[in-house]
This record gives sequence, structure tokens and C-alpha cells, in this order.
Amino acid sequence: MHQNTEIFGHLPSGEPVHRVVLSGGGLTAHVLTWGSVIQDLRLEGHEPPLVLGFTDLESYLAHSPYLGATPGRCANRIGNGRFTLDGEAYQLELNEKGVTHLHGGSDNIGKRNWTILKQTPDSITLAITDPDGRAGYPGNCKVTCTYQLKPGGVLSVVYESETDQATLANVCQHSYFNLDGSADALGHDIMIAADHYLPTSERQVPTGEIRPVEGTAFDLREMTRLSRQTEGERIAYDHNFCLSNERMAKHSVALARSIDSGVTMEVLTTEPGVQLYTGAKLNIPVPGLEGRRYGAFAGFCLETQIWPDAANHAGFPNAVLRPGEIRRQETDYVFMKS
Repeated sequence: MHQNTEIFGHLPSGEPVHRVVLSGGGLTAHVLTWGSVIQDLRLEGHEPPLVLGFTDLESYLAHSPYLGATPGRCANRIGNGRFTLDGEAYQLELNEKGVTHLHGGSDNIGKRNWTILKQTPDSITLAITDPDGRAGYPGNCKVTCTYQLKPGGVLSVVYESETDQATLANVCQHSYFNLDGSADALGHDIMIAADHYLPTSERQVPTGEIRPVEGTAFDLREMTRLSRQTEGERIAYDHNFCLSNERMAKHSVALARSIDSGVTMEVLTTEPGVQLYTGAKLNIPVPGLEGRRYGAFAGFCLETQIWPDAANHAGFPNAVLRPGEIRRQETDYVFMKS
């Protein structure tokens, strides 16, 4: 076993889950083979963890709302769990309240053990194969995840997906960030460079409309408090912001900061969308890192991805992956302390 690798715990099957410590660029990251989870992330000169996590595997298995995980093979929601591909209709597992398919199903790749392909002191590459038919998806889909800590406080995340049959493929990094260690992240400021967002139904599935942010609470094109309210009601963001219509060269799309700590996080991505989730539903009954309790708004997610339910909307970016293609999804989370 690599010297910066240890056994973090064992699955009910007895299979060991490993934790790998990466360091570089002023960052230290702890990565689990289970779910390709970023368990802990620290910035030099800033004491609290930058992400929400647990200190034991049991808490992840029983209580994790995808803390630091890599959900897939298709992240986010698919309405009624249905889609049609090349004329064939598919029904996926309805793992959210029995009506919606979420994050690839109940035993998705964010809840299974990955294999370490290679590692260095500042990087790790993990791999998993999502088998044909699991949760209703066609094709054997192989996913690799590479985390690397680069100079200048950069956490680089690269996903590559390949398949032996036409399928849907869209993974994302699901860390919950908190840049100052406070009980909630509502004091953070955020900016997202998106002119449009996707309104959702009561089941949180996109309606199909691509709505301008202009004049709405979803206009985050300038730095805005996460605690933003409209008519006295706090906005519980859990929406896709439309960055582009298709995958692009990696570019800056979002910025978050805490005035209290002086820590900023810039997000650069190739992806056409970013889901802002402010953690309104968080209410975790067990302690997290450093004994913290994670209640509502304890951390926020910026999940860079293809737009949710894309397979069911002609005007949305393409989520279909075909044999012979490699879907490469790249995101940098860049941390600085002033």
C-alpha cells in the first residue's frame, strides 16, 4: 500500500475502503475510494475544513447526502426516470420519493467502492465500471476520476466516461463547501456567470423552460449574498444555471467568498451547467468533521455538469454517450486566502 494510503473502514461485505492523503499547491485533500469522495480539504493558513465530511465510514454509509461524492452514471434528476434513446424507451429506478430518478439510482457510483489506478503525492486516479442494466441504464460505462492538487490552490477534477452501448453519462463533484467554518454558509457571497437558469417543477425536475435570470432572484451575475431573500422568503437554491449550450474550453464560471475568513473559491469548468444547491435540506444527525453539526445551509454545492433531465429536452446540451467516445468533464476549484 502507498505510504499516503490507509484503510478508512470496511463495507458490510468486508471490503476495505481506503483513504488517500494528497498535498500540493497549498492544499491538503483526503480522498476515499468509496464514492470517490473528497472527505476533507484544507487550505494552508486557514484552519477549518473547506468541505463538509465525516470522520468515519459508518456515517457516510448511513447519513451522507453525497458529501464530497461523485454521483452517476447520470448526476442530477431525470423526470419520471424515463428517457428514449435511439427509439428505445428506458425506465430507470425511481429512487427519489418513488417518482424521480436522482444521481444514478440508490446504488450509484457515488455509493460504491472505486479502484485506485494510480497515485502520486499530489494526485489520484480512481476507476469504476457501472454495469449494463444497473438502475435501468444500458451499457457498461467505465468512469475514471482524477483529483490533482496544483500550484496556486487548485483542486483539479477530471472525469472520463466510456461505454460499450449508447447511454447517458454525466458525473459531477458533489462537495459541500464552507469557506469560513461557520455553522451555516448563508453569509457567503456568490457570483455565477449565467444569463439563464432552469425553473423546476414541484419535483425539482426542469420544466423545459430556459428562463432569463434578469429581474429574478436567480440573477447572480454580480456578487450576491447566499442568504438572499425575496418577499421575506429565503431562496433555497437547488437549480441549474445555464453557462452554455454545449461543452466548452475550461473557463471561469463562478466565484464564492467569505468576507469573515478572506477565503475565495473560483470555479472553472468545461461543463455547460452548474447546479447551485445551498443545502436547505441538510439536517444530519451525526457529527461531521471536528465534531460540527450540519444543519440547513451548512454548506453549498456548485455541481458542474450537463443540464439535468437533458435526455428529455431537445434544446438542452447532449448527455448521450456512444461507444468509441470519451466524455471528459473538467473542473478546477481554486482557493485563495487574502
